[in-house]
Amino acid sequence: MFTGLIQAVGKVLSVQQGRDSALFTFSAPGLLGECKVGDSIAVNGVCLTATAISGDSFDVDVMVQTLKLTSLSTLEVGSQVNLELAARVSDRLGGHIVQGHVDGIGTISGIEPGEKWQRVDVELPSHLMKYLQPQGSISIDGTSLTVGELDDAKNEVSVWLIPETLRKTTLGLLSVGATVNVEVDVLAKYVERLMKRGDQ
Repeated sequence: MFTGLIQAVGKVLSVQQGRDSALFTFSAPGLLGECKVGDSIAVNGVCLTATAISGDSFDVDVMVQTLKLTSLSTLEVGSQVNLELAARVSDRLGGHIVQGHVDGIGTISGIEPGEKWQRVDVELPSHLMKYLQPQGSISIDGTSLTVGELDDAKNEVSVWLIPETLRKTTLGLLSVGATVNVEVDVLAKYVERLMKRGDQ
């Protein structure tokens, strides 16, 4: 489990494409001191398992299904990524519950800078819109954010990014047309499942 509070911005150091997977090496400056092989690390909101750790870098094997369902397939050497270690039970849950299980890929449809914030509009797959609520939670590239506005006609969610978020994550580097990993609030999915099944 993660909180969506990004702990470091790393870079793709290498990508080795295989037949049914890819081996990525990421830099993770100052983040791996307490990590060991087998630990979970969220990369742009995707929960991955460290298969090797060396100094300030780590390796992960990404299966073909994960590459198909997330934006990790668009990463190349030099790409910057948001990183978060799995939460400890004793940690403050400053963001919201983030599983690292991506629900879909969104596309940046608009960016509007403000004096102390930046509005970002994201077009989502239509089936995800039902899980969103203004002032609710959404994870974009692993970053816990508050839903600002919803436009159901456009399948679009708007979020406002404060300077701290722009400075400490890769979200400030996004441009219109970029793809992002999206995870909706898991509680909404559980409620939907409960209502569908009822007492069956």
